[in-house]
Amino acid sequence: MNISNLDWTIIFFFFIIFIIIGFINLKKSGESSKEFFLSGRNMPWWLLGISMVATTFSADTPNLVTNIVREDGISGNWVWWAFLITGMMTVFFYAKLWRRSKVLTDLEFYELRYSGKAATFLRAFRAIYLGVFFNVMIMATVCLAGIKIGGILLGLSPFECVFYSSLITVIYSSLGGLRSVIVTDLIQFILAMIGSVWACLYVLNLNEIGGLNQLFSHVNVIDKINFLPDFNDKENLITIFIIPIAVQWWAVWYPGAEPGGGGYIAQRMLSAKDEKNAVYATLLFNVAHYALRPWPWIIIALSSLIIYPSLVDISSAFPNVDKSIIGNDIAYPAMLSLLPTGLLGLVLASLIAAYMSTISSHLNWGASYISIDFYKRFINVNASEKQVVFIGRISTIMLMIFAGFVALRLSDALDAFQILLQIGAGTGSIFLLRWFWWRVNAYSEITGMVISFLLAIYFQWFHEEITGQNLKPYIELLLSISITTISWILVTLITKPTDNDKLLSFYKKIKPYGIGWKSFKLLNNISLSQEDSKSSMNDLLLLFLGILAVYFCLFGFGYIIFDQNLIGVFMLTISFISAFFANYIMKNIYNN
Repeated sequence: MNISNLDWTIIFFFFIIFIIIGFINLKKSGESSKEFFLSGRNMPWWLLGISMVATTFSADTPNLVTNIVREDGISGNWVWWAFLITGMMTVFFYAKLWRRSKVLTDLEFYELRYSGKAATFLRAFRAIYLGVFFNVMIMATVCLAGIKIGGILLGLSPFECVFYSSLITVIYSSLGGLRSVIVTDLIQFILAMIGSVWACLYVLNLNEIGGLNQLFSHVNVIDKINFLPDFNDKENLITIFIIPIAVQWWAVWYPGAEPGGGGYIAQRMLSAKDEKNAVYATLLFNVAHYALRPWPWIIIALSSLIIYPSLVDISSAFPNVDKSIIGNDIAYPAMLSLLPTGLLGLVLASLIAAYMSTISSHLNWGASYISIDFYKRFINVNASEKQVVFIGRISTIMLMIFAGFVALRLSDALDAFQILLQIGAGTGSIFLLRWFWWRVNAYSEITGMVISFLLAIYFQWFHEEITGQNLKPYIELLLSISITTISWILVTLITKPTDNDKLLSFYKKIKPYGIGWKSFKLLNNISLSQEDSKSSMNDLLLLFLGILAVYFCLFGFGYIIFDQNLIGVFMLTISFISAFFANYIMKNIYNN
């Protein structure tokens, strides 16, 4: 690739802007841990919602979608579209609860909800397990995308890609804290959306593609364009549709789609001005994440099947790229190599921005666990606010180094996605129920975490060697979910519940509702309010309307793109009506 001076100018222009934002927020972010990690709890919903979207709009996301489309067609995206159900539950059930908790990190929740040494251990262990191990794995998959994009479009080695792409991210995120991350997220999201849409339009007008009609009728594409899997192909139907819709969304913990909210999503909710802003921020995120962003990536992925029908074609077109990283996910940056000067620079800048947005959020989130939940809680309980911020900045740098090291040993985005799903298999139900069932305790979470992790290791490296059988991934996932779920429920029932005083304090602060707290209320002579039933019905109705609005919007746009305007307009109308009634109910709730 020959990158022109104009392309480089565009890229470096945005680099300079991001660094300036970091320096502007340097003084404010250094005032306290609340400023550095939660931007003072004063963020508006629209800015937080865009920040959530920008964080999940990583450089590896279009690569992952391309990988899925090339292997399983458009319907393969149900493996992540199904997480919308989790997302909408976070909007209408959990966002307000997180904001009421007023914790600094979501790990602080453990000592708010549970009691004893088990709660203390859980907070300490997960600070390292999630903040370092899991977080580094996630960032490594993002860095892998940077390696593939840099290798195809810039001719850089894997090490050069990781080093250059990470340097500026570490600078502005360590200087300006979450406030700097959120402000740059706004710029990065706008840039990323413009870049992906413009690139899509250019690719469609290539002579080899010839527009939407020729694309969808091409022999390489025609069997990839169904929104639902082939119901006659039982295995495919089970793996990419039934399991995600029926099981995966509630049973699996995955970053950005955590059941009950968590990680950087919880961090944004905790940064909101109030409950209303937390709810609306999460709603904006889910609408934009599922309904607005995917189609440009999907169209470019389908187009890649014409330009580069096989991995051999990609490898032949880019002989200088390391053969170990050639996979279906690399078809996305391969398609971008066809863009003209100027547009290439803009799209490159947008992908780099998307990369930096995700990495910076994960760095700040992981650093908050290390500095607040581990260092201040267990190492130096008398640490000053400046000391906590300093540890946070050092942690930011170290996490980036670890992530880069792991990234150099990965090869495929979809493989990494499946590994992360396997590690979190069966734990999702705990995160959903711990708010609404008083019997869930610290041992429930410890059991789920340990069993799911051990099962992931067993199926990944030992099962085939021991038994001589190679289980299909969806069988492994279902077994992990079943064993983990049964294990944590049994442990919950045979261990003592959280201390009553701790539960009473949690109940008064959070005000959870539902049948799961009924026996606790009776034990503590708390009246059974009819308002609880009304609130739960409102939230269930909002959940249904929200899911309906987003899915019908997603597929409504899809049918219009496919020139099936009648059904497309019909689905968009249903989406609008659902959104209208959801907004009406929410206004009544939050204006009272």
